[in-house]
Amino acid sequence: MKAVNVLSGFALGLLITTATVEADNKDIAEVKGNSSSLGGFSYRPPMRGAPAARIGGGTRGVGNATLELVVLAPDHTGLTTKEQPTLYWYASEPVPARLEVTLINDESIEPELEEIVATPGHAGIQSINLAKTGAKLVPGMEYRWFVSVVADPGQRSNDVIASGTIQRIKLNDALKAEIAGADEHSLAGIYAKEGVWYDAIDSLTRMIEKSPGDSVLLQQRTALLEQVGLQVVANYTKAQSQ
Repeated sequence: MKAVNVLSGFALGLLITTATVEADNKDIAEVKGNSSSLGGFSYRPPMRGAPAARIGGGTRGVGNATLELVVLAPDHTGLTTKEQPTLYWYASEPVPARLEVTLINDESIEPELEEIVATPGHAGIQSINLAKTGAKLVPGMEYRWFVSVVADPGQRSNDVIASGTIQRIKLNDALKAEIAGADEHSLAGIYAKEGVWYDAIDSLTRMIEKSPGDSVLLQQRTALLEQVGLQVVANYTKAQSQ
């Protein structure tokens, strides 16, 4: 079963990337409360449950490339209001091997999603829209998602793996009304203020895709990424704004 192979590789990745997670936590402490470059709003992590560590892929040789793989997720269970959100990750180099996205939860034997995605021919931020896969998130259930670069299908322990956790929440009436009355440029700030990470990063990234040269949007995404310790990805976005 593919999921078993992914989880086996994930266990190895967990050992390899402990230092990465610790560094992320240090970065979070350094940027906590600094929201000036984010246009007046900041991400407020939800106060619920125990933290679920983000796991980075570290830096690993794959083919002729040295690849760093990072999911755009906080170092705790990130929230979404959407049944089928878009998930983002960052690759430091063009991916020279098969790329898989897996979504699991503790209550199911089979994964919710095992999808081979198109291998991008460039470095940067990439994504998968769950609306195009059929996978749906149940409110209140926690899921872990993985991005895996499969360098050798016969040796899945050599996969480069990054993962994060996600949980869907239901909107209360007040938040529904606020979102319904907001314009596109206000949504990211509303979601960040409410601790809804995945919707905040998605709102900003969609606007950047429409206006890739907008330095203000790029600076806002840089600051949002810095607030959860994703400095490698923040540096990439920062370079785009210069």
